[in-house]
Amino acid sequence: MTTTSKIEWTEQTWNPTTGCTKISPGCKHCYAETMAKRLQAMDVRGYENGFNLSILPERLAEPLKRRKPTTYFVNSMSDLFHKEIPFEFLDQVFDVIKCTPQHTYQILTKRAARMRKYFVPGERILPGNVWLGVSVENRKYGLPRIDELREIEASIRFLSVEPLLEDVGKIDLTGIHWVIVGGESGPKARPMKPEWVAGIKEQCEEQGVAFFFKQWGGWGADGKKRHKKENGRIFAGQTWDQMPVAL
Repeated sequence: MTTTSKIEWTEQTWNPTTGCTKISPGCKHCYAETMAKRLQAMDVRGYENGFNLSILPERLAEPLKRRKPTTYFVNSMSDLFHKEIPFEFLDQVFDVIKCTPQHTYQILTKRAARMRKYFVPGERILPGNVWLGVSVENRKYGLPRIDELREIEASIRFLSVEPLLEDVGKIDLTGIHWVIVGGESGPKARPMKPEWVAGIKEQCEEQGVAFFFKQWGGWGADGKKRHKKENGRIFAGQTWDQMPVAL
């Protein structure tokens, strides 16, 4: 099922799999888990198993039906490189991507090592209409994923630094084209400090990388907790919606 997305940096979502398992601190308050359980209660097809991993081959053909060039966020409700998704199914996903060069596909994972294993040099080539990204929520789990991402030839490589849980310090952005930063949402959201965001923004400017500030989330720049809509997207006096350009 493809749906129009409320995510600021994409247009549509395409979920050939749903469900996931938690592997790092960024997963603790997963929005997709909450949404999947809600959709299960509503008897929505594809969510019969709630947030348990489900492979949905009947959804593979959905982008083929759309001629209008569209930016798809792939697996907003799962992780395409989950260990229980066979490489054979991933091959089918990327066959669809290859057959629809009019579309742009944004793929984000926390399983960077498995992603790199899939794209073994000489065996599989990433299509040029794919933007490949990794989540970077902290130093321990997030920063090593960047090195894994850098090993894969991609037209666009990006980082989703959301939820930003601590000061990630110095980041080597070599080969990275785009950095998205955002705070956590929801009733149990963990706060994000302005100086953490500023440090990343400054490094993007120094290294010539596009910077996109997605949201404050459940905690405002003033350190007060409120609904994310009230906290908004303003950082340093303006919105930051920079988009990537391939190196």
